Amino acid sequence: GEVEANLITKGGKKLLIRSNGVIMTLDGKNYFTGVGIDIAESKRLEAELAKESKLLEITLVSVGDGVISSDKDGRVLFINRVAEELTGWTKNEALGRPIETVFNIINDINREKAGNIVKEVIKTKEIRELDNHTLLIARDGSERTIEDSAAPIIDENGEVLGVVLVFRDYTEKKQKLDQIEYLSYHDQLTGLYNRRFYEEELARMDTPRNLPLSLIMGDVNGLKLVNDSFGHIMGDELLIKAAATITKACRTDDVVARLGGDEFVVLLPKTNQIEAEEIIARIEELAKTEQVGTVELSISFGFETKIDEEEDIQRIFKRAEDYMYRRKLTESLGMRNKTVGMVIETLFDKYQKEMFHSERVSRLSAEVGSIIGLNSKDSHDLQTAGLMHDIGKIGIAEGILDKPEKLSEKDWIEIRRHPEIGYRILSSANEFAEIADHILEHHEHWDGSGYPKGLKGEEISLEARIIAIADAYDAMTRMRLHMDDLTVEEAIEEINRCSGTQFDPEIARVFIDMIENES
Repeated sequence: GEVEANLITKGGKKLLIRSNGVIMTLDGKNYFTGVGIDIAESKRLEAELAKESKLLEITLVSVGDGVISSDKDGRVLFINRVAEELTGWTKNEALGRPIETVFNIINDINREKAGNIVKEVIKTKEIRELDNHTLLIARDGSERTIEDSAAPIIDENGEVLGVVLVFRDYTEKKQKLDQIEYLSYHDQLTGLYNRRFYEEELARMDTPRNLPLSLIMGDVNGLKLVNDSFGHIMGDELLIKAAATITKACRTDDVVARLGGDEFVVLLPKTNQIEAEEIIARIEELAKTEQVGTVELSISFGFETKIDEEEDIQRIFKRAEDYMYRRKLTESLGMRNKTVGMVIETLFDKYQKEMFHSERVSRLSAEVGSIIGLNSKDSHDLQTAGLMHDIGKIGIAEGILDKPEKLSEKDWIEIRRHPEIGYRILSSANEFAEIADHILEHHEHWDGSGYPKGLKGEEISLEARIIAIADAYDAMTRMRLHMDDLTVEEAIEEINRCSGTQFDPEIARVFIDMIENES
């Protein structure tokens, strides 16, 4: 039989041999005769191979990717720890099963079962990768997006012995990539498509099969005024409301995008002029019921329809935009005037003391204007400016105007912003644009020490000089914060003291005479 044994040669060298032979008896003595082969090198190679095989198995078990190998019939031969976790099958359960049972994959778009990748690899003898929309369905029904490659196991004769799958959980990475792609094509505030998507979609839609192709332009009226008056949070809410209203009125195949700022665009494939007008009417009807706070939603629209495939789509866009701006000229004026009224109402509702103060300043200013002989229009403007002189306080940080304790320097810096805020609000509305400068300048001083521009003397409008004295007088006698109000006599004395520095000396004289006569 076959025997493995250690042998020491005559020269003392140790050998490991495998021998085959027989025992013979000759002349009463037993002899062994056979052939011996030195297998030391062979054994060493076997040991190294076993070690490498073990190392390979440990590596495949420890690697961060899932690994499954199968024979040429597609039955599982090996599955590592990561693959066990991802598929929900243990090694003992998976071995010998068809690989498609353990590695159950579908297309995440149409939910159809994916093709048998093992059969494809065996057939083509080439490495294959799954597409980007592959879901692995685990044994418990949970789903993961995966990245996968399958490679043939080929022997030295070129025969396919099986297939090895290497795959990883791609779910989190895909979610991040999807989010990046979403953000690259969507407006972050409204969730609508952005300009980049619109431009690509316009180029894609600009084909004869989409004719007639209509394009609607929309612009939210009074957005800057709302931002200046109530802050950008409210302005953002108005844009979000506009986006939702436009989208609600449009059809599934219509593309609604925000181009930036207060501008929106709607692409309407296979839509004629009459249908486009109907969609605009639908949006306008919905907008009538929408408002943010006290501000009504108002959007000006224009549209144009491409009928001839030879027409340049950019010219269509320009005509729609021009039409929108023509409508905006009239529609936005009324909207802005109405919004200014809402702003002053909101301020007076929040701070009733401001309402009474503004009414008194308006009355006192009008009386001075009458004494110095202003005409009826200028007198009316002065009265209106007196009523609205503190409208900019609507933009002052919450809690400062009615703060119970003494105001800090930081608080005063905030309050001193109100003439500029008031100017921006009123200058945006046609009806009040002429009095905007009076509001901006009513805290300027005769000697140039006031704010915000440091004007002096007659650089300050006459109306602002009148309002400044009326404002200061009422503040001293009715509106003193954290101090007792002054008497009429004390207030007159203070105006006298500041005549020629804070106040126009001539207006101060007229005002003092008026108050003394009233008293």
